[in-house]
Amino acid sequence: MKLRKLMFVLPNLFTVTSIFCGFYALTLCAGEAGPVQLYQAALAIFFAMFFDGFDGRVARLTKTQSDFGVQLDSLADVVSFGAAPALLVYKWALAPLGFVGLFISFAFAACGALRLARFNVLAARNPHGGGGRFFVGLPIPLAAGMLVSIIISHHAASQGEPLRESAYVPVAVAVAGLSLLMVSTVRYRTFKDTRPSRKSAAVFMLMVLGGVAIATQYHPAWLLVAFCGAYLALGLVESAVQVRSHLVARKVAAGSAVAAAVIDDEDDDESEDGEGPRNDGPAFS
Repeated sequence: MKLRKLMFVLPNLFTVTSIFCGFYALTLCAGEAGPVQLYQAALAIFFAMFFDGFDGRVARLTKTQSDFGVQLDSLADVVSFGAAPALLVYKWALAPLGFVGLFISFAFAACGALRLARFNVLAARNPHGGGGRFFVGLPIPLAAGMLVSIIISHHAASQGEPLRESAYVPVAVAVAGLSLLMVSTVRYRTFKDTRPSRKSAAVFMLMVLGGVAIATQYHPAWLLVAFCGAYLALGLVESAVQVRSHLVARKVAAGSAVAAAVIDDEDDDESEDGEGPRNDGPAFS
């Protein structure tokens, strides 16, 4: 019985470790943080993603899922993937933009918290919990992962040089876009239903070949950015295709309704003109 109780603590230890990584990133960003401290903070958030990705799996393997773990995971995400990346990107690129940079970095943390609150509400209404084939909106760990991958890749490719002034505005636009994607209704795959098959093997080989091409032509550090960007693009493309299919279906349904209405009008006109079917009754009484 005691061993069973200890097993409930195990997934929560992963979650608390993720909080520690996020808090450590915050301490590195505090004060006059240089490129080295910001790079270390990005690595800390990257490790937080690792622990966050395993706490749920550990809970499922040990069959120790609980409402407490769900709420703790959400609070950990707000710290590690909301506040920490927001402060990191502010110190890295948005501080020179003044109030605009401050507001955009705050918007990232706020949108992340809103996204988590919506996820908890939808998970509570779903009889199967938060599981499913798609996320509604970009998950906050992946939004933070996109920012962290850019910072890590830039540090490795530029050999620790500060970000150029010409990149401040593009970074601000990227952060604002990630913030909007988190609170949007764009659906992103969870890949929970992925099974070994020829299609999945072909996609995996395509990713490997693309990664090799990027690593050889540019820099291996940009692989993180490429894979995160591909996931962002996949969700946008699939949502665009879904919206187009929905509009086409509505157009076809509207056309069918109009055609049915026209046919009904023609039948009514024929009946009024006396050309429709007649029922004069019997010839003899």
